[in-house]
Amino acid sequence: MKALRFHGPGDVRVDEIDEPTVRPGTVKIAVAWCGICGTDLHEFLEGPIFVPADGHPHPLSGETPPVTLGHEFSGTVEELGEGVEGLAVGDGVVVEPYFVCDDCDPCRSGNYNLCTRMGFIGLAGGGGGLGEKVVVDARWVHPVGDVPLDQAALVEPLAVGHHAVERSGVQAGQTAFVGGAGPIGLLLAAVLKGIGVRTVLSEVSSARKEKARETGVADLVLDPTVDDVPARVAELTGGRGADVAFECAGVDAVLDLCLEVVRPAGVVVNVSIWGHRPVVDVATIVLKEIDLRGTIAYRRDHAATIELVASGRVDPAPFITARIALEEVVEEGFDTLVHRKDTAVKILVHP
Repeated sequence: MKALRFHGPGDVRVDEIDEPTVRPGTVKIAVAWCGICGTDLHEFLEGPIFVPADGHPHPLSGETPPVTLGHEFSGTVEELGEGVEGLAVGDGVVVEPYFVCDDCDPCRSGNYNLCTRMGFIGLAGGGGGLGEKVVVDARWVHPVGDVPLDQAALVEPLAVGHHAVERSGVQAGQTAFVGGAGPIGLLLAAVLKGIGVRTVLSEVSSARKEKARETGVADLVLDPTVDDVPARVAELTGGRGADVAFECAGVDAVLDLCLEVVRPAGVVVNVSIWGHRPVVDVATIVLKEIDLRGTIAYRRDHAATIELVASGRVDPAPFITARIALEEVVEEGFDTLVHRKDTAVKILVHP
């Protein structure tokens, strides 16, 4: 079968590899669509990062490069391993793409996304969504019912947004501020709107502001280079401030803005994976008693995320900006995300 594999920085290839075989407790999936994530792009440009380095096998997968990429994928169940229940051949599914040890303290306490040896399928080994077939443990496979498989490929990044929203504690009828309208910021805003939260989004890119407006994920879209964002948020909330804010840009000024617009005793959730050590305005955190929280990936979020999509409260379709073949990933996928990233939200690959 064909699979796009990471061999080293700047070196990804469509290889012919053996088709994986099912084992007891596993499921073979024929991949339908796989989204290109910013993580895949960073591996291509700067890796290995989450991909294990040569000579240092991942502690759970045991793999080193070359490894198949792709962790945002949907597909159809093709074969069930011995002992698998609750799934049937032909089911449309998505995958929660984890390796976890089930032995460390976070795993034993149920916080498997914080596993001390955690890895991601499609990065740390175990095959991936940028291959024709993949075999995964049944525990990570989630049926999507009638959700179209191209839209289902966005469940994984939507689940990142859903987990951030859960971490914030925001409730329907409250006001949230989202700093940054990249793919995760837009999808997180979609989750907020889907659960009835009034949402303000801040972004400088014209293309991304237009995408936010056309998809309707925010009640108000602001540009901090033009608008007095704190004043507009104060006006919208009767002077109170946003109940929660989400930093989705990995930019110091955006984190500062989140701390400024949130109300006293409010919550700021850092969603970004930072490329540098940010300067944090601790004085504002102290004087306003702000609760600054982190979030990583997802934990028991997929079922609720699928329900948001299946019920129509979140529509992933407008966020699909291109569909390409496996052989086009570098030229039409990575190149777009490097040089024309404002034009793309989710590029889907059909392996």
